[in-house]
Amino acid sequence: MDRPTEMVQRLVHATNTRDIDALVDCFDADYVNETPCHPARGFGGRAQVRRNWEQIFEFVPDLHVEVLRCTVTGDVAWTEWDMRGTRRDLTIHHLCGVILFVVRDGRAVSARFYLEPVHDDGATVDDAVSSQVVRQSGDAS
Repeated sequence: MDRPTEMVQRLVHATNTRDIDALVDCFDADYVNETPCHPARGFGGRAQVRRNWEQIFEFVPDLHVEVLRCTVTGDVAWTEWDMRGTRRDLTIHHLCGVILFVVRDGRAVSARFYLEPVHDDGATVDDAVSSQVVRQSGDAS
């Protein structure tokens, strides 16, 4: 049986070489993806994995991914990702975050997905905290 880190390495290689079949093979047929910060974005199955990645490869043709850190606890790979590229409209595509993969028999059976777009807009930590806790004008009482 493959170790979880080996699946992660295969996934990174398949992504960076745009090998859609090898990428989809990293996932179990009954794969479940949870996105806790955006619950409606959760999905299941290899067919959706394929659809997602075909679109990503189509619209970000120079995508490059890197796993900055990976640690394993039992069958869970805790991974920190950096994904960069340029979209066809020449805008920057940059996501960072964490994915927790449950891996069995060399394939991801589930993941908790915490990747988000990077916003390099100059907002400070004070701005971010304020935007989370201060009522915006126009909010209902």
